[in-house]
Amino acid sequence: MPARDAAPSGAPCWIDLFSSDPDRAAEFYGRIFGWNAEQTPAEYGGYVNFTKNGVMIAGMMRNDGSAGQPDAWTTYLSTPDAKATTEAAAAAGGQVHLEPMQVMHLGSMGMVADPGGAAVGLWQPGEHKGYGLVGEAGTPVWHELHTRRYREVLDFYRTVFGWETSTMGDTDDFRYSQMVVDGTGYAGVMDGSAFLPEGVPSTWQVYIGVEDVDAALQLAGELGGTVLEPAEDTPYGRLAKIADPTGAAIKMSSLPA
Repeated sequence: MPARDAAPSGAPCWIDLFSSDPDRAAEFYGRIFGWNAEQTPAEYGGYVNFTKNGVMIAGMMRNDGSAGQPDAWTTYLSTPDAKATTEAAAAAGGQVHLEPMQVMHLGSMGMVADPGGAAVGLWQPGEHKGYGLVGEAGTPVWHELHTRRYREVLDFYRTVFGWETSTMGDTDDFRYSQMVVDGTGYAGVMDGSAFLPEGVPSTWQVYIGVEDVDAALQLAGELGGTVLEPAEDTPYGRLAKIADPTGAAIKMSSLPA
């Protein structure tokens, strides 16, 4: 079982869902990914943790509409100092959506947007180190940013989060870099200027591993979800994208043989 104690600095470490119907979301993701929804104490504002085999995988908070934001998944990047990272993000051309706040003994969280407009969370670990399983069914297997401002955004993440990057392709058909630590990739950045539809913002994509992508797509439809991108074989596995019953999008990926 691929377990991990903590993510490297700058790497994705947590995901959570902003949902207008948490009960329905809990059923949806529980059925598709095998997650259990666990309510936290009242002082955490109704936050829900999703677990697999007793290990925390993701979180969820209620979208009551007051923020004016649609339901969506958020990727959080690990940082040793959320306040310093927030200040660096603002200085590097980003926007601050949420100033760092302490979450009891668990850690500190914040939210910024990169120069391309993609929102990304910050997590400074305390007792909560992030999701504890990776690379298997029902766990995060990849994180990927689709952006219209590829080079500027890469510079932003290098400057703000200390990324080292490796170029996978640099043509108009495929322009892509990975964030790497000691030769291991943790996240990708794709130039989406040629394929992002008008009005669709730059955004971080979360990939969850599944044993059978086609079966998961069928189940998602039966549970009230929508297929946004049908299953497709790629050099990186069989991939698909769905929206849950309230419209939050998430990707699915087959697992390595």
